[in-house]
Amino acid sequence: MSETPGKQQNTAAFYGQAVASFAVAMAATAIGIYQLSADAWVRGFLAIAVLYLVTSSFTLAKVIRDRQDGPAAPSYTPFEKH
Repeated sequence: MSETPGKQQNTAAFYGQAVASFAVAMAATAIGIYQLSADAWVRGFLAIAVLYLVTSSFTLAKVIRDRQDGPAAPSYTPFEKH
C-alpha cells in the first residue's frame, strides 16, 4: 500500500472549535479588563498588551507553520557578493 504524503486538512468542527475558543477567550479578557477597578490608563495599557500578545502569537504560529510546511528558503546575507 502506497501512502502519498499530502497536506493534512483540519475538519470543520475543529476549525469551528478553535474560532469559538478564541472568541470566548478574547471576550472574557475584554470583559475582565473592562470590569477591572483601576484607572482608565491601566485598563488601556492592559488592552493594548493583550492585542500585542495576540498579534505576536499569530505571527509566531505562521512563521512556525511556514518553516515546517515549505522548503528551506535560501538565506540572504546583505554583505554577500553575487
